[in-house]
Amino acid sequence: MKTLVSLISLLAILLVALPGPLYKYEILDLGTAFLGLRYSVYVGIAALVLLLVQVIFMRKNISWLTAGVSALVAIIAIGLPVSMMNKAKSVPPIHDISTDLITPPDFVAIAALRANAPNPAEYAGEETAKQQREAYPQLTTQKYSQSADQVFDAAQAAVEDSGWDLVNANKSLGIIEATDTTAWFGFKDDVVIRISDTGEERFLDIRSKSRVGKSDLGKNAERILTLIDNINLKL
Repeated sequence: MKTLVSLISLLAILLVALPGPLYKYEILDLGTAFLGLRYSVYVGIAALVLLLVQVIFMRKNISWLTAGVSALVAIIAIGLPVSMMNKAKSVPPIHDISTDLITPPDFVAIAALRANAPNPAEYAGEETAKQQREAYPQLTTQKYSQSADQVFDAAQAAVEDSGWDLVNANKSLGIIEATDTTAWFGFKDDVVIRISDTGEERFLDIRSKSRVGKSDLGKNAERILTLIDNINLKL
């Protein structure tokens, strides 16, 4: 029983750990990878049930260290996917976020990189904008009294500090574009920053969009808010 519990716990954690890299390196498709995460919950629960049986009926033969490790591994295998599912339920199923919902910044250099992406470069539309207004009302155009050059330099420095791949930095157009690649699944989310100068104030807008997936689990909004905070710190 001890060996069986350990093996099932190991299987559960592998179903959590492996789908990301296997999708990232194009061994699995996204649907299969997510299915692995879902099954990890069931396998983890099975490991805990068997462990409980072992504790109740085979207490004399139990190795408490092995049982503790198996329980911890199973709990992690259950907890991580469940946390992701709960996060998905708490945010709208959208993946295109912008501080300007009337005239969102357009991707320029990145548009070609998204040519074959399931989610096109064009803005997702009014239904997405409506859901964003309800979920992320704090995402608005940023206004600055500093010069356009200062705002641009601060924005570019913030992007570079984030470790993203800088694709385009055109000061004359006031456009900065970058790609953020997630570590686990290798998802690519694209960011465009637009800086405009009215003469009296500088306006900064940010748009962040995932290349794949319907819901971004709130990641694009979090990315924009973090970037705004970093820009403000530099200014």
